[in-house]
Amino acid sequence: MVFRASIDIMPLPALLDPQGKAVSNNMKNIGLPGISNVRIGKHITLEIEAADQAAAEAQVKEACEKLLTNQIMEGFTFHVEAMEVVA
Repeated sequence: MVFRASIDIMPLPALLDPQGKAVSNNMKNIGLPGISNVRIGKHITLEIEAADQAAAEAQVKEACEKLLTNQIMEGFTFHVEAMEVVA
């Protein structure tokens, strides 16, 4: 089966996010003073060939832990769903 994963990678809450801080500080300059505490991360999508949902999720978790994130500075969440096969 083929699955699609959507992965969100964000800086850990305890760490400074310089990009997010810069965006937050400039929101009032563009007329949006009610927006604050911006955090900027990454969104990744990928496809996985796996026997079932659990196997696909295990592969995504391993990819995140071994390659896609720096676990000292980033956390991740993901969602995996089966792709529809078009005949």
